[in-house]
Amino acid sequence: QLQLVESGGGLVQPGGSLRLSCAASGVTLDYYAIGWFRQAPGKEREGVSCISASDGSTYYADSVKGRFTISRDNAKNTMYLQMNSLKPEDTAVYYCAADLWTMPRGVSEVPSFGSWGQGTQVTVSS
Repeated sequence: QLQLVESGGGLVQPGGSLRLSCAASGVTLDYYAIGWFRQAPGKEREGVSCISASDGSTYYADSVKGRFTISRDNAKNTMYLQMNSLKPEDTAVYYCAADLWTMPRGVSEVPSFGSWGQGTQVTVSS
């Protein structure tokens, strides 16, 4: 059974950077669509980014485009989210997610992926 564990969250000043990691165990992620979503207090879950397993296409929310980069390392069975130029509105709990059957065509599908991690808090504040 697939298990996902995030790490790398923390407190950062506006304009700073963080890299989130998500290590998978139980199965290989090679054939899974993978992605990240976030949830801020009092707000709905928001898809941030994802990679399609079928053709490797990447998708980003407009709010993070040009600042965040998603990647995967199949050898390490790990996915990453590099976050640069962070803003206070990026503050949220970030979750990694994976799904064997979904072929995403956008980030809105990420919160519906079948497997999630436990989440890691990202706080952007001065």
